[in-house]
Amino acid sequence: MYLKELSEINGVSGNEHKVREFIIEKIKDKVDKFWVDNLGNLIALKKGNGKTKVVLDAHMDEVGFMITNINEDGTLSFMPVGGIDPRVAIGKKVIINDEIIGVIGFKAIHLQDNPLKTPEFSQLRIDAGFSSKKEAEKKVKIGDYASFTTKYKEINNFATGKAFDDRGGCSILIDLIEDNIKSEYDLYFVFSVQEETGLRGAAVVVEQIKPDFAIAIETTTAGDNPELDKELWATHIGDGPALTFMHSGYVIDKRLFETLVNTAKENNIPFQYKRRTAGGTNAARYARSAYGVPAAVISIPSRYIHSPLIVIDLNDYKNTYLLLKTFLENAPIK
Repeated sequence: MYLKELSEINGVSGNEHKVREFIIEKIKDKVDKFWVDNLGNLIALKKGNGKTKVVLDAHMDEVGFMITNINEDGTLSFMPVGGIDPRVAIGKKVIINDEIIGVIGFKAIHLQDNPLKTPEFSQLRIDAGFSSKKEAEKKVKIGDYASFTTKYKEINNFATGKAFDDRGGCSILIDLIEDNIKSEYDLYFVFSVQEETGLRGAAVVVEQIKPDFAIAIETTTAGDNPELDKELWATHIGDGPALTFMHSGYVIDKRLFETLVNTAKENNIPFQYKRRTAGGTNAARYARSAYGVPAAVISIPSRYIHSPLIVIDLNDYKNTYLLLKTFLENAPIK
C-alpha cells in the first residue's frame, strides 16, 4: 500500500506530474506496456487472453487552489480547483509550488458583520509572510498551485491525511500490479488526470483503448457525521467498499453492478450500497463517450472528503482491493 507516499505528494488537477512520476517508478517493470497520453493520463497494460479489454480507472488529481492575484499588501488571492467548501479552508496551512508556506486567512470573527454566513473564496487570502506585492512577485506568480500540507497518519484501523480522493484508488491499482494480478482480461490501468475539474482525463482514454467495460476505483463520501441521522448517510466507514447504483449523470450498468454485488456476496466480502446519488465519477465519462462504454464504481468510504483531513477505515481499503482482485481473477463477464 502506497497511500502515505501518494497522499503526501501534491498534485492538484492539471498539475499531476509528480504523482505520475512516482507511479511510473513503481510499475514500469511490472506491466507489459505503459504510456502517457497528450493530456497526461498514465495508462499501463497487463495482458490477458486478448478477448476482453477492461479499464481500471483511478484519478491522480486532488482538489486544491490556484493563485489568481498578488495584492498590494503581499497577500495572495486564490480560487479553488475542484469542489472545496470555503469553511474547511479558513485557517489552514497550504504550500505553494512545493516551496512556500502560507495560511488561508479571513477577517477575525469579532469583526464580521454576520459570523454565520459562509464566506466566498473571493473574501479569503493566503498570507505567506510577504510585506508587499513586489516582494511576493519574486516568489509567486498568477497561476501557481497551492495544496494542503497534511501529513499521513494511522491511528488504530484508521488512516488520516489529504488527497485520499483519489490516491486511495491509485494505491489499490499499484497494489494489483505489484501483486501480479492474473486475469483473462486485458487490464488497462488508467491513472487519470483532471477528474476533479470535469472528468476531463477519462474523456480521451476511450478512443485510445476502446474498452469493453470500465470500473472506476474511487474514494467517496461517507456522510456518517455524528450530527446527521442515519438515513442521510451516503456510506458508513468500516462497512466495506461502496457499490454505486446511480450517481449524477449516470445510472450504473446493471450487469456490472449486479455482478460486483454477487461477487462480494459469494466470497463473503463486506460491502455496502452508496445510498446517496450526489457527485459523479469517471464512470459517467466512459459511459457518455461515443462508444457508450459500460462502467461501474467501487469506492472506499471516507469522512470529510475534499478537505485538508480525510478519514478512512483501512479495513475498507483492504476489502475494496479484495473485491476488485476477486472480480478480475474470476472474470465473470465475458
